[in-house]
Amino acid sequence: MSEIAEGAGRTVGAGRRRAATALHRQLRGLSRILSYPSGAAGLVVVLLFITLAALAPVIAPYGAFEVAYNADHSVVRLSPPTWQNWFGTTNQGMDVFSQILWGARVALLVGLLSALGSVVLGTLIGLVSGYFGGWIDEALMRMTDIAFGIPFLPFAMVVISIAKPSLGLVILLVVFFLWRTTARVIRAQVLSLKTRPFIWAARAAGAGDLQILFRHITPNVLPLSFLYMAIGVQTGVMLEAALSFLGFGDPNVLSWGIMLNAAFQAGAMRSAWWWVVPPGIALSLFVIAVFMITRAYEERLNPRLRMM
Repeated sequence: MSEIAEGAGRTVGAGRRRAATALHRQLRGLSRILSYPSGAAGLVVVLLFITLAALAPVIAPYGAFEVAYNADHSVVRLSPPTWQNWFGTTNQGMDVFSQILWGARVALLVGLLSALGSVVLGTLIGLVSGYFGGWIDEALMRMTDIAFGIPFLPFAMVVISIAKPSLGLVILLVVFFLWRTTARVIRAQVLSLKTRPFIWAARAAGAGDLQILFRHITPNVLPLSFLYMAIGVQTGVMLEAALSFLGFGDPNVLSWGIMLNAAFQAGAMRSAWWWVVPPGIALSLFVIAVFMITRAYEERLNPRLRMM
């Protein structure tokens, strides 16, 4: 019996080292994204947006809702790009360039918080569902199926119509929409991991369920969580822009979607191109850049994708 216990202890120790090594290797693999041209380009663009958002109070000539005036104190309404207003102005005399910078802050805030919240929630549900199985798995997966059956935009519009529109509510709605995919993927990974020999050895050595779940299994599913967090950033930004464009965004916060909605409401979608094109390009560039990063990271996780 002592030899069996010693063998199980050595296997558990090896399993822990293997999990720690796998986690370290995957985290270090994030830096290898730079070896992919698409990943490096996407990372440069995202870092540029982060820099512009962080320096918005310094770089932006005007505030988010500040009105620009001429020398004679008249409002600069619907002015095309000039040396004074690089991206032109809106129908209310607001500087479009400044609004792009302030809107980048909202895009990053919504993207990061919604992605983080959805990944944490989805990972926890996937871990518990896949590991414990039985009625717990059945209940959590049926809840996930119900969540998959709820369309985001109609549901979000109804909730926002009932409640007071706010940026926090938009983030919560995006989290509610994004967690379900992460939960399904993590659950499938846990179903495979819990049958591995190092899990049997940990259980034979007396490790409890929570210890096995969070010390041995979680490090092995974190790479997938990081991948879906990156995907969640771009999805969160797009969903916030969609809600804001439809008029369900926070009116007290300026975002790229709010800018497009204001241009639409003013009937300037075709006449004032300088009001519409900059937020559209900024939104597209950010989403494409994040997609390029996630694609490179996905290739890092699945080498078979390199052959496609």
